[in-house]
Amino acid sequence: MSSARTMTRGPVAAAAVTHVASSLLTVQTAGAGFLDITHEVAKFVAEAGARDGALTLFVRHTSASLTIQENADPTVLVDLTTVLNRLAPENAGWAHDTEGPDDMPAHVKSMLTATSLQIPVVQGRLALGTWQGIYLIEHRRRPHRREVVLQFLGTME
Repeated sequence: MSSARTMTRGPVAAAAVTHVASSLLTVQTAGAGFLDITHEVAKFVAEAGARDGALTLFVRHTSASLTIQENADPTVLVDLTTVLNRLAPENAGWAHDTEGPDDMPAHVKSMLTATSLQIPVVQGRLALGTWQGIYLIEHRRRPHRREVVLQFLGTME
């Protein structure tokens, strides 16, 4: 038998989609690692005049990905990098190595994380939690130019 739990839910807010805004965010990476793109994404939401709706982010690559993670303690990102490298090490004997030994592990890491995210926009702001940030994860060792499609669907201010 489970103990009683308290749950609350706010009132339902409904609106028709009246606005679609899109932009392409180009990010030059320095090599493998997490890049916080939260500020640029929030800037897009503001410039789009977004009020309430959904923001979709989509990375147009198979060896980079997106995630929402803690943005307060940088050791979280260090540990996440360690985990991804343990799950998809370069020396695993991959058959696909056309672009180098870090290529196939990068594809696996991309598959394990996400190529797209959807974030609610409420009253003109990303509905992220206090310690959440949006990150582009570069899975390749060398620098790359990455593209992230940003698209808002919802109402305008």
